[in-house]
Amino acid sequence: MTQERVLTGDRTTGRLHLGHYAGSLQNRVQLQHQYDTFIMLADVQALTTHFDRPELIREHVREVALDYLAVGIDPEHANIFIQSMIPEIAELTVFFSMFVKVNHLRHNPTIKAESRGGSFDELYYGFLGYPISQTADITFCKATIIPVGEDQLPHLESSRYIVRRFNELYGPVFPEPQALLSKFPRLIGLDGNAKMSKSLGNAIALSASSEEIALKVRKAVTDPARIHKNDPGHPERCPIYHYHQAFRADEAAEIHAACEQGTIGCTECKHRITKTLQDLLGPMRERRAAYETKRGFVDEMLQHGTERARGIARHTMEEVREVMGIQYFK
Repeated sequence: MTQERVLTGDRTTGRLHLGHYAGSLQNRVQLQHQYDTFIMLADVQALTTHFDRPELIREHVREVALDYLAVGIDPEHANIFIQSMIPEIAELTVFFSMFVKVNHLRHNPTIKAESRGGSFDELYYGFLGYPISQTADITFCKATIIPVGEDQLPHLESSRYIVRRFNELYGPVFPEPQALLSKFPRLIGLDGNAKMSKSLGNAIALSASSEEIALKVRKAVTDPARIHKNDPGHPERCPIYHYHQAFRADEAAEIHAACEQGTIGCTECKHRITKTLQDLLGPMRERRAAYETKRGFVDEMLQHGTERARGIARHTMEEVREVMGIQYFK
């Protein structure tokens, strides 16, 4: 394991799904053996959309932690911590916000998309400042490597800008975080939507039963231009083919050719991917069920991970206050 530190995590808005696994979780299982890995249960970030239902976030912290254990994240190798229990992150957010212009935040792709054509009247302050909070998440532990997809590169560049600005203003405290581009493609939704999402109802939960997996796949959309079984298909338009690419890579070329030639029907294609997903998720479901009976273990894991993160955060803030000249008492 190198001394490089990885920071990654998820907003705690509910159980994780197949899109999370394809896009990031399977990568984290590998990274935990290569780097000093910090995985954040981002309950504060979840408040940007769930501020009026904090009781759900408390429940979801545990659900996401169980999903981490289920996929193979090992607390002996990865440090899992709760964001809101690191007050130094909030402190850093305030300090960064003092020198980041609103116009910089407006150019963030997510903020622009939510501003509805340039109007910020209905945008909450916490959402507008999300890039600043995200930078604090990265810098409190001086993370140097951030696993991201290509669509998240602008977010990381914003954090890199804030880090450079702080270091120029006060002193070289923080390393500039570097992107580790995901080699796994984003998984599209069962409805053909560009993104698998809980809120859109087009996802398969990692904890889904065998019956739920079969039902979800059976109802998934396929190539809309393919009416009859022997009609030539267009695999690129079909979500099921993308799942073959993600989870049956060795046979994806065969499926592609058979679909284009009309020699495999959508039902058979769905049957094959259903079997693959059941084989993949079955062991995860069993591990999750086992950990659900070990509440004490999960609580201890989260407490230990959060305490380690807090210790690092305190040291970071001592440096920050020192270079800013606001360390009043030794």
